[in-house]
Amino acid sequence: MTPYISRLAALTRPRILVRAAQHRAVDFKRDLALRRLMQGEAVPGPGQAFDILFERETIMNASRSDGNAAYSPARHVELLAALIHEAKIAELRLTA
Repeated sequence: MTPYISRLAALTRPRILVRAAQHRAVDFKRDLALRRLMQGEAVPGPGQAFDILFERETIMNASRSDGNAAYSPARHVELLAALIHEAKIAELRLTA
């Protein structure tokens, strides 16, 4: 198991969020989604993108847990889908 997959596997998130993200990751459009998620920053390579997205997802999950009114389930699903996608890309690069 790669470090990316193991970090992703260690997350404990509500099953409904994970399933929605898994479905979203199937037809994930990396460039389009990462431009939106990076909020104007340049789209980084897979390993760096994973680290940035992992940090942002952690903050998003804390917002969810705290009941923050600004929490967006749709954005959380998109972040999780991006993490799943980036982990797969990074895994392919490590095993190639």
